[in-house]
Amino acid sequence: MAQTKDEGKTMGVKFNREYEAIIDELTDAIGGVEGVHEWLEMEAADWEALEEDERAECVRTMADDLFYGLGADPVMKLSGATLAYDKGSHVIKIAYADNVIRAIRLI
Repeated sequence: MAQTKDEGKTMGVKFNREYEAIIDELTDAIGGVEGVHEWLEMEAADWEALEEDERAECVRTMADDLFYGLGADPVMKLSGATLAYDKGSHVIKIAYADNVIRAIRLI
């Protein structure tokens, strides 16, 4: 575990890049996950009824939650995708059917 630059708090996911940059990348990556609205327990019609900026805000909040969640559980499911925190490589991997489609560097 590492301490954040600004807060000095210990977290379960070690990172040394700017937190906002990591969350921006994670937001972009999970925003493209088919059925992302299911993680929010929303129906597709309700998700589509949201304005684009509202959907973006929901996905960013999810990215933040998932980032912290990966500190406690290094493998999480998001609809048809799997998010995995690779502690040794300091990377979050997003995969469909065991094919990594995105890797987000943390250091």
